[in-house]
Amino acid sequence: MKLKTDKLWNQKILYLVLGIVILIGIGTGFFYQFFIGKEMKVEIINQMNHFFTTIKDGSLNFSNTLTNSISSNGLSLLLIWVLGISIIGIPFILIHLFFKAFVLSFSFISIITNYHFKGLFLGLMYIFPHQVLNLVIWLLLSFYAIGFSIKLIKVLFFKKNINLKEHFKKYTKILFICSLMLILSSLFETYLCPWLLKFFLV
Repeated sequence: MKLKTDKLWNQKILYLVLGIVILIGIGTGFFYQFFIGKEMKVEIINQMNHFFTTIKDGSLNFSNTLTNSISSNGLSLLLIWVLGISIIGIPFILIHLFFKAFVLSFSFISIITNYHFKGLFLGLMYIFPHQVLNLVIWLLLSFYAIGFSIKLIKVLFFKKNINLKEHFKKYTKILFICSLMLILSSLFETYLCPWLLKFFLV
């Protein structure tokens, strides 16, 4: 009973740490918009205008968008998973989670800042549901990656009696589940997001 209680407590602590990392990333992304230089702001505006114009004109290449989304997310997913089976991976996993939260927040606030009231709806359509789903996926994978890495450290350095083989199987299943979720997210991003954005680009 005590072992289960300790396990639940450790899981809560880990989720709390990851939640704090996400909140810091979101907060940093929010305020970063107000400190960047004029040239970078112009570049961001040009990129957004090009993106929204492509959607409005119907000239978005769906196959390339889907391929790029799946490949980039897939590489990040595999990288985090590999870091989880390394002893030195924990700091990099936290940095990756922070960066994902930062980009989500920065993208949202940039759209609102440059498109004002209409930007609120554009921003919501841009991040929901795929960007929010992605953040949940990174949180889930980061939790299990750090958890497995901690177990590995306990076995190697503290000689704890942990069945790593069983935990590795579970960790691999999480990779598979997150992969399916990321494919679904990429489909949302490619086909649903542009369709929703069109309603506010008329």
